[in-house]
Parts: sequence; C-alpha cells; structure tokens
Amino acid sequence: MRKSAADCHQASADAESIPPGFSVPGRDGVLSQAIPFDRARWLTHLPSSDWWPPELDACPAVADRRRVDRNTVFAVARRSDTVEGRRHLLTAALVWGTGTKARSVARRAHIFAAASAEDIDARLEAALGTLREEGPVAAYYAFNNDQRIKHLGPAFFTKVLYFAGHERSAAAWRPLILDRFVALALRAEDTGEKWRASGWTTPCYGRYLSFAHERAQRAGVLPDQIEAALFARGKQLA
Repeated sequence: MRKSAADCHQASADAESIPPGFSVPGRDGVLSQAIPFDRARWLTHLPSSDWWPPELDACPAVADRRRVDRNTVFAVARRSDTVEGRRHLLTAALVWGTGTKARSVARRAHIFAAASAEDIDARLEAALGTLREEGPVAAYYAFNNDQRIKHLGPAFFTKVLYFAGHERSAAAWRPLILDRFVALALRAEDTGEKWRASGWTTPCYGRYLSFAHERAQRAGVLPDQIEAALFARGKQLA
C-alpha cells in the first residue's frame, strides 16, 4: 500500500477526527469491495461484445458468480484515454454498481438502447476531458447537462468519474460517487444540506466533495474512504 508524507492511506482513521458511529474503512477494504455479476446477461444488452472489458473475465468467482471489485474497475479506467477504454470503463462501472438482478441489468442497459454508440463515445470523451482539464465539479456539470447520456444519472456517472479520476486527479478535489445511500448518510451527518434521494445539482455535488475532502484530511485518509463510510452508513439507515 502506497504511503504519502501525510500517511493519507493509513488503514484506519484517527478516532478523534470522526464522529461516533462513523466508521471509516481502510483503503484496502475500499478497493476490495466486490459485486457479483452475470456476464451472459450483460452481453445481451451491450451494443457489441467489444464493449465488454477483458479484465472482468479474470475476476474471481464465489459461489459460481464472478465478482468485480473497485481495484479491477480502476485497472480498466487506466485505459480510458482511448475509445475502447472509455467504453470498457462505462461497462465496468455499470457492472460494479448493478449486481446480478435481471431487472437491474435491463434498467442500466437502457443507456445503450437510447443512443448510438458514436453518441455515447462522444459524450464520454467530452465529459472525461472536462474532468482532466477542469476537475470533478465541472465534469459533473457536463455529464448532467451538455454531455448528458440518457438513462445515465448521477448515481452512475459519478461512478465513471470516480474510477476515471480518483487515483490520478490533478485537481484540488478528487471525484467521488454520490448515490442515494451516500445522500442518506449526508443528511444524517447534518451537513446543512437537505439531501434528497436523487437529482443532485452541480453545487450540491461540490458541497459533498468539500465535506468529504475536509473529513478525509482531518481523519488522515483518502476521500473515497469517506465515501465508502457514508455509503455503509446510508445502507444502515435505509
């Protein structure tokens, strides 16, 4: 595990830096968060087999189901400077965030039925270019407005942003996942925001990043460890 001068990758947060009941996982625990998937089910919905990342076929199986973890999706994301790499990143992020239910997979696959592959390619390239050049808040705006991909809402396009930029962001803030469980935990954290279950604005995303980065700095961890802690807390509250 890599270390920095500030030891921001330490396995557990300073107990005095976090409120009671808010448990921050170690970085290894975050990266190993694994979700089962059904390859055959996804292949019936993708525009072509070329959209399937080969890294997913190397994932370990548990109880006859392969499981993809964050570490694997990060590996896919390192190839997102090409058209094929961006397609694979989108697919991997969707697979990791969806699970095995046929209904859930079909719902996510509406993305591919609603637009041409070329249109999705162009919007992914533009939004991820904004991430590199202007940072995660501007990229959030792009995905939510000018570069919107129909049926790809914030809960999932923030996954794409997270995997594309969290480990190599040059901006002051790293992109983080924002979904309904994170929002539920943020509401309980009394951040001053009336967090709803979906439809978050760009300023709202910026306030979330500010909160998570400030908490991460105080606790001596990476921002995605705070996101994972919020997600776990939100699942408990739900």
